[in-house]
Amino acid sequence: MRLSKSLNARNTPAFEETLKQEIQRLDGKLLPLQQGLSHSSYAIEDNFNVVILRISEGDTLISVKAGIFYTGVIPGCNCADDPSPDNEYAEYCEVEFTIDKTTAETSVRLLTE
Repeated sequence: MRLSKSLNARNTPAFEETLKQEIQRLDGKLLPLQQGLSHSSYAIEDNFNVVILRISEGDTLISVKAGIFYTGVIPGCNCADDPSPDNEYAEYCEVEFTIDKTTAETSVRLLTE
């Protein structure tokens, strides 16, 4: 994945907001939401909110620590007589994005701290 708009906004007042918006437009399948679950068993990947926690820069990379708020479910068996509907739970995980300053190539990993 590439966060080109964010890289182009680097060193401007709009950088953090651009970064947040660009991450929120990503396909949730590109993020480790399923691995970050703590209260449910299946991540809903199409609706999440991002908060930027920390940004640091090195010579060649920009490192971004972000929190992601999303929803997970514990689905029932979907049997006709199953009394339990899908139960939605609020989920949160922290990830680190690493953006290459030259190519905007971006990797993401789940933080388990």
